Parts: sequence; C-alpha cells; structure tokens
Amino acid sequence: MRCREGDRGSATVWSLGVIALLCVVFGAVAGLGHAVVVRHRAAGAADLAALAAADHWAEGAEAACDAGRRVASAQGARLVRCAIVGETSDVSAGSGHGPFAAEVRARAGPPDSSAAGTRAPASQGPGPPTRGPASQGPGPAARAPASQGLSP
Repeated sequence: MRCREGDRGSATVWSLGVIALLCVVFGAVAGLGHAVVVRHRAAGAADLAALAAADHWAEGAEAACDAGRRVASAQGARLVRCAIVGETSDVSAGSGHGPFAAEVRARAGPPDSSAAGTRAPASQGPGPPTRGPASQGPGPAARAPASQGLSP
C-alpha cells in the first residue's frame, strides 16, 4: 500500500507533539511533588519548633524562641513567628522560596486539664464501642490500690 505524498512525515510531527505533552505533564507532576515536599518540611519544622519552644518556656520567651529557631533551622526551614503565652508556644515555620513557599503554624504546651477528662478516646471508630469503660486504660494489676495513699 502506497502513502500519499501529503502524509509523508506526519508520524514525526505527532511523535514530537506527544513527547512535548509528556514533558509538560512530567514537569507539572514534578512541581506538584516539590510543593508537597516543601509543605511537609514546613509542617514538620513547625511542629518540632513548637515543641522545643514549649520545652524551654521557663527560660523566657527569647530563649524558648531561640530553641525553636535552632530546631526549625536544623529541619531546613525558618522560624517566621514565635510567641510564648504562659507554657504554650505558638510558632510559624516557613520553607521553600517563590511559588513553592509554604508557611505552617503549630502550637504546643501542656494539655488543658479541664478538657482532658471530657474527650472521647481517639481509638473509637464509628459505631458502638467495642470495649466497656472498665477495660480502657491500664488493667487492675497496673493500678495502685487506693489503700496505699497513692494518688492516680
């Protein structure tokens, strides 16, 4: 079967078009992947910096924020904002540059004692509970008897 003269070389043009399209798709996927990595780096640095700052709250706000700044820097991010209110740290960490910049906020501090007893167990899924209240937490053998005068 013989091709017409007008169709000669059209496969090359189509191949170049498909290759160009694949390059654009690959570039978009690579850019999206980079954005996700930058966001995760900023989130991890913010979490760790907040924990470090909360750990050093007793030394003052400046020392606590310096500890958070060192931790964020070790994670490849920068501490954008740091505030210490009581024993709680509130920090923002940033990572990346230009269109791939991300900034994430994190807080760390002691748990609120008034709300600690009112929360539902995190392991409970939808539906009826699989364990009764008596079986949650350490078993009877792990608890100290009340007659010894030890507070829980």
